[in-house]
Amino acid sequence: MDWRRYITSDPAVLAGKPAIKGTRLSVEFILALMAKGWTEAQLMENYERLKPNHIKAIYAFMSENMASGHYPRPLEGA
Repeated sequence: MDWRRYITSDPAVLAGKPAIKGTRLSVEFILALMAKGWTEAQLMENYERLKPNHIKAIYAFMSENMASGHYPRPLEGA
């Protein structure tokens, strides 16, 4: 999955936070909803522009960033 096809960062949109292309849905926002227990189905029901490939792209984006060390160090609360 090439997440770059689905996720972008533009300083003029959401202060440059990574977001789903063509939306104002940030990766951070979607992950926060998932952390609260939202399912992929619920996300897509509530945000009609969100598609399964967008969710997969978020996973790929986060995986790549974690693998390259882009996360807070030291991890707080660990």
